[in-house]
Amino acid sequence: MKKIFLFLMIAGYMTPLFAGEKILVSEGSMKIGGLGEENLYFGFAAGDKIVFSFSEIYGKEIKEVEILEYPSASRYMDFKVSSASEKTVIVNKEGVYRFRFKNGKVSKRVCRYTIERIAASEETRVFNTTVQWVVQTDTVWKTYTKSVVIGYDTSWIKQSRRVVDTTFQKEELLLDRSERVHSMTNSNGNKRQVYFTLPVNKITGLETKKVVSWAYWVGVGEEANKAWKENASAISELARGTAAVYFTPLGALAVGAIADLALPKLGEDVYYALTDQDNKNLFMNGSQFRAYDTGKGVAGYRKIVDSRLCQGAFFLCLSNDNYVQGIDVNVKVIAIIETVRYKEESYKTPLVVPITEKQIFSEPEILQNRVPILTN
Repeated sequence: MKKIFLFLMIAGYMTPLFAGEKILVSEGSMKIGGLGEENLYFGFAAGDKIVFSFSEIYGKEIKEVEILEYPSASRYMDFKVSSASEKTVIVNKEGVYRFRFKNGKVSKRVCRYTIERIAASEETRVFNTTVQWVVQTDTVWKTYTKSVVIGYDTSWIKQSRRVVDTTFQKEELLLDRSERVHSMTNSNGNKRQVYFTLPVNKITGLETKKVVSWAYWVGVGEEANKAWKENASAISELARGTAAVYFTPLGALAVGAIADLALPKLGEDVYYALTDQDNKNLFMNGSQFRAYDTGKGVAGYRKIVDSRLCQGAFFLCLSNDNYVQGIDVNVKVIAIIETVRYKEESYKTPLVVPITEKQIFSEPEILQNRVPILTN
């Protein structure tokens, strides 16, 4: 009986009950966004064997799959794979390991993964693989040299500068055209677009010209034409006997001489949107788009003063929601060009020159990093 007992003890030592037993660390699935990356962090004991498997559920490639000993020592890496089965990594020392999944495509990937460990001894079978995140603070002293002002030397310099001589504004007609917009049942389609470009700002030595504001008008049929004529008559009376810079109702609106324009109350309406080229294409294709301004009615208008919108090319997109009747849409665009002329003026200015010397300084720099640590 004693000999049998020793044999069992020896056998038990040679092949422990825990030898080769896989202990589940984590399993699940994750989404990896287009061109994105996902990371998992777990702790392992010295001597552990990490057993790692994964698969993309649709069989699509993952650009990079990597296991790193934190923070950056790569222990396993594979490229352009859709699955891996029971890849083994030996843990040389207790620490945190990072499991990195990188998607190199714009479409998402969905992965299932299994992370297991084979403990090196009975004592490490219950090793806690959960990590916690802590903020580590470190202070680094930086020594540097900089110039310090210890005095000043002043002299007078004769210079010249530009000063404003005259400033004036002028209305410029950019567009005045009629566009046929067919009905919804017409084979030509019920959408149209009108293109125009604002004058380019110019800067020369003694003169600058720039667009300070602009305005547009969209009107349908004879009703809108009548309203336009009424507005034109009103601003003609307003400008009589003055040195007005505007010639049209839009010009008066753009320079601030009037606050609004009369609109017709009856007639066919049109949907309009002020956009750039990319959104014009979306509009024409029936896709969702963005616009600087939109409206719907027999007529409409808008004054633009934002300097970011006072340069470049624009599109007025038109749409007719009438099933059987086409419409004629008149589109007008004007810009207010401001010209500033300068002259040279002489003057004296003090030139203050600092006197400096090099001095050595030290200052602390506090660094904070969020790092994973073992929970044990």
